[in-house]
Amino acid sequence: MHAAPASVAVKVMGAALAASSLGAGVWALRTFDPNVQGNPFLPCLFNLFTGLFCPGCGATRALHALVHFDLPGALSMNPLLVLLLPTMPALVAWSKGWRPRVLAPVLAPVMRVVGQPALWLVLIPAYWIARNLPWAPFSWMAPG
Repeated sequence: MHAAPASVAVKVMGAALAASSLGAGVWALRTFDPNVQGNPFLPCLFNLFTGLFCPGCGATRALHALVHFDLPGALSMNPLLVLLLPTMPALVAWSKGWRPRVLAPVLAPVMRVVGQPALWLVLIPAYWIARNLPWAPFSWMAPG
C-alpha cells in the first residue's frame, strides 16, 4: 500500500524533470544559434576527428531549425531525425500501455515494426553509410 504513493511521486518527478529539461532545451535552441561561431553547443567529435558524418550529425542544427519553424532547414540538416521525431513519443507511450481504440488499427502495425530492434540495427548503420556517400541522392542526407 505504501509503494503506490512513492511510485506515483517518482512518476510525477520524472515527468517534471522531463518537462523542465525539454523546456530548457527549447529555450537554448531558440536563444543560441548552433550555426554561428562561439555557440555553447558541442561539435560532433566523430566528424571533427574523421571528417565523416555520424547518424546524429546536424541534429542540433535540425532541432534549432524546428524550434524556429523551419521544416525545410531541419530536413536539410538531419532528415532521419526530423522524420522519426514524431514517432518517438508515440513509441514510448505505446510501450507504456497507451493504446487508444480509435488509433489502434493504424498504430498497432506501425508500432510492431518500429518497436523491433532489428529495424534500428539496420536503419541507423544504413543511414550512417548512405549520408557519407558523395553522390546524389545520398549526398542530400549530409548536413547543410
